[in-house]
Amino acid sequence: MISLGSDNHSGVHPQILTALNNINTGHAPSYGTDPTTVAAKKLFKKIFGEHSNSYFVFNGSAANVLCLKSLIKSHHAILCAGDAHLNVDECGAPEQHIGCKVIHVNTPDAKLTPEAIEKHLIRRGDQHYSQIKVVSLTLPTELGTMYSFAELEAIKATCKKYDLFLHIDGARFIYAPYVLQKSMQEICSGVDALSFGGTKNGMLFGEAVVLFGDHPEFKFIRKQTLQLPSKMRFLAAQFLELFGTDLHTDIARNGVELAKYLESKLLTVPELRITQKVQANSVFVEIPQKWVKPLREKFFFYIWNETTFEARLMLSFDSTKEHIDAFYDHLLTIKTQLRGEQHETRSHRDRQQQH
Repeated sequence: MISLGSDNHSGVHPQILTALNNINTGHAPSYGTDPTTVAAKKLFKKIFGEHSNSYFVFNGSAANVLCLKSLIKSHHAILCAGDAHLNVDECGAPEQHIGCKVIHVNTPDAKLTPEAIEKHLIRRGDQHYSQIKVVSLTLPTELGTMYSFAELEAIKATCKKYDLFLHIDGARFIYAPYVLQKSMQEICSGVDALSFGGTKNGMLFGEAVVLFGDHPEFKFIRKQTLQLPSKMRFLAAQFLELFGTDLHTDIARNGVELAKYLESKLLTVPELRITQKVQANSVFVEIPQKWVKPLREKFFFYIWNETTFEARLMLSFDSTKEHIDAFYDHLLTIKTQLRGEQHETRSHRDRQQQH
């Protein structure tokens, strides 16, 4: 089965596996004091700026929680989009580990705006009300949409105006510089914390917490939250390969180009409706209900909205045009078969009525 369900479903990029194999020799100091981790952290500073500091962790939920935990206290609140992973897919982890409140804003494209942020800045200073202190945006969003650089700058200005921290959930952040044609440092200028994703982008495991500014106590927070890897060189080696070569750009280019290709194929089928702008490595499309089950017999994908049968079709680093063509051909076969069954049923009903 070919999966269009998630970029978590793919394997590990061959270059990443080679990097892991190359580092798997001899012994090295633990807990990030090894030469590979030191080199990776220097590379992160080169990419994100000298005032940034990177910390490697095991998974994305931890990266999000640790980013936020470094910025706020339990009486604070986090403002995010309604579709944000932070709001619907973290199983209440921010509330559990920080003790804070998550306040969400429902938007049609999963993107926050300065107006939406300002609308929720109420009862400031009121001791009975959780104080919004962090704006968390997802880039690209859970709906595959991308903030423009101008939109990001407007949100940064709003956060600065109201003394709010800005966090980016960047599980698929490698797509942002490719699509926006801006450097990672330019995108993150004015950002306080970034959860940088590795696992969805060809790595075996591992994410990075990138903090901008001084956070001398963060190393203790990471340890207390059970996210200090002992053999950290195996996380660091993956990031060295991802960033030390053109791999991150190659993965982003492949994902965007294939998503656009998939969109172009689906647009030829009148029964389908593309629901979101295709700006990263996913396509959101409403599919006739009767098509879903036979389609998923060969190609797995998630139904994002059970009411409208909106599906999320996600591309991975190892997706190809051949995969998309096979999916498209299978879709057309199902369409023809179901149309034939409907015609046969209608003819049978007509014959019964004649008798």
